[in-house]
Amino acid sequence: MHRLQDLVRLHRMGIGARETLRLLRIGCSVEREYRRALAAEGLWDGDPAHLPDLDALQAAVREHRPVREAPQQVSSLASWSDEIGRMVAKGATPKAIYDRLKLDYPEAFQGSLSAVKRRVLRLKAAQGVKAEDVAIPVETAPGQIAQVDFGYAGYLHDPEAGKARKAWFFVMVLGYSRHMFVKLVFDQKTDTWLRLHEEAFASFGGCPETVVPDNLKAAVVRAAFGVDEACALNRSYRELARHYGFKVDPAPPLAPKKKGKVESAVRYVKHSFLKPRDLGDIRGVQLELDRWVREIAGQRTHGTTGQKPLEVFEKEERAALQALPPWPYERVVWKQAKVHSDSHVEFQGGLYSVPWTLIGQTVWVQATPSSVTVHADDARVATHERRRPGKRSTVDAHLPDHRVDYRYRTRNYWEERAEKIGPEPAFLVADVFNSDEVLSQLRSVQAIVTLLEGFPKDRARRACSRARYFGNLSYGGLKRILREGLDLEPLPCEDEEDRKALVRPRFARPVMDLFTQTEERNASHG
Repeated sequence: MHRLQDLVRLHRMGIGARETLRLLRIGCSVEREYRRALAAEGLWDGDPAHLPDLDALQAAVREHRPVREAPQQVSSLASWSDEIGRMVAKGATPKAIYDRLKLDYPEAFQGSLSAVKRRVLRLKAAQGVKAEDVAIPVETAPGQIAQVDFGYAGYLHDPEAGKARKAWFFVMVLGYSRHMFVKLVFDQKTDTWLRLHEEAFASFGGCPETVVPDNLKAAVVRAAFGVDEACALNRSYRELARHYGFKVDPAPPLAPKKKGKVESAVRYVKHSFLKPRDLGDIRGVQLELDRWVREIAGQRTHGTTGQKPLEVFEKEERAALQALPPWPYERVVWKQAKVHSDSHVEFQGGLYSVPWTLIGQTVWVQATPSSVTVHADDARVATHERRRPGKRSTVDAHLPDHRVDYRYRTRNYWEERAEKIGPEPAFLVADVFNSDEVLSQLRSVQAIVTLLEGFPKDRARRACSRARYFGNLSYGGLKRILREGLDLEPLPCEDEEDRKALVRPRFARPVMDLFTQTEERNASHG
C-alpha cells in the first residue's frame, strides 16, 4: 500500500510512466492494473500533497483487482493433513514425517519430501506464533548469574597419554558482564566438572549467587521436563554448591535458549579462537586460550551490552560476587555402584570391600582424593584409603567368617598359622607342601590348618604326630584321627626324632629292595 501511495504521488506530480516504473521497480501490466483500479474509485488524480490513506487504497485494490488463485488448488497431501498435523504438534521435522509416512503407508502415500515441507510450513503459518516461541530477555544483576556448558574442541595432543585425544572446552560466563572462564579438558567426568568450577571461581575471585548448568550427568542425574516434576542433582555437585554457597538452576531439557549467554559464548570460542588455529599440545593451546580470553574476548565490545566484558567485570561485577570460603574445598565425588560377588565395589578402577551381606545391592560410594567411604541405606558401612586403578582394599571383617582365610594364598602365611598351634602341625604342613613338586597343595593345607584350629592344641599336636608317623598326609586321614580319638592313643614308639620332618613316608620300602627281590626270584627260577 505504501508503494501504491508513491505510485499515486508520482502520477500527480507529473512524473512520466517510464520513470515511475523505474523508480518503483514494477512492471507495465502491474502498473496498468493498479491505475485502473484507483481511477475507478476516483483516487488516481488530485493534489500530490493530499494522498489517499492506506485503507482507501486497499479497499480499491480488493474491489477492482482480486487476488488471483494459484493454478493448483488442492495439495497432493490434502488427505494427509491431519496425520501430518499431529506429528508437527509433537515436534517432528518434515524429513521425519516423510520417512514415517513412507514406512507406514508404502502404497497409499505418494507424496514427495518437498510437498511435506510445504505442508508443514502452511500448518505452522496457520498456527501462528505461540507464546512459548517468544524469547524473553533476562536482565541479571552483577554477581547474580553464571551459565556453564561444554563445547567440542576437536583432537588435542595429551602429553601424559602420548597421543591425540578428543578434547572439550568448559565455559563459565557471568551473566552481567559477559566475562568468561574457559578451560580445555579431555573428559566431562564428575571430578573434572567439580575441579573446573573451583578453578573458575578462583579465577573470578568470587562465586555467583546462581549457576545455570546443562543437564549433563555430572550436574543433573534426573532432569525436570515440566514445572511439576522434580529435578535430581548429582550429589557431588550438591556438596560443591553447599560449600561455595551458590544455587543450581538447571536449564530445561532441549531448551538451549534458556542459557543463551553461554551458548553464544561457546559459539564465539569455536569461531573466534579454535577455527583460526592449528591445534597441538593441550598445554600450549591453553596458554594461548588464556591470553585470548584476556586480550581479545575480554576487550571486545559485546554485541548485546555494548561494553567490554573485562572492564565491566573489574568495575562492577567482581565486587558483587560472593566471597570464597576461607577453607579449601575437599572434592567429594558420589557415585552409585553395585556390590559384586566378591564383596567389593569398583570406583575409578580401584576395588573396595563392603560387608558380604550387601552382595547384589546398589550402594553409594563417596570418594575424596584420600579416602573412599561406602554408604548403604544412608548408613556408612565401609571406609578405605584411596587405591590406584587395579589395586584392591579388603577388610577381613567384610567377608564370611568361615571363608575369610581363603583369600591368603601364600605358603608363609599358612606355615605361620600352623606354627602358632605347635611344632608338630608346622612339620605336617611343610610335609604336605613338599609332597608334590608340581601340584599345589594350598587347598589341602588350608583345610588341615582350619581343622586343627578347631581342636585343643594338645590334641592337634598329637594328631599331627600320629599322621606323620604313619605317613598319612591327607585331610581325610587327619580328620579321621581326630574324630575317632586315635590321637589319644600312644604311638608305637614315641621318640623326639620321630617328630622331625620325614625324609620319606615311614613305612615306605626303598626302591632298591624291589630290584633285589626281583633278581633273587629270577635266579631261583633259572
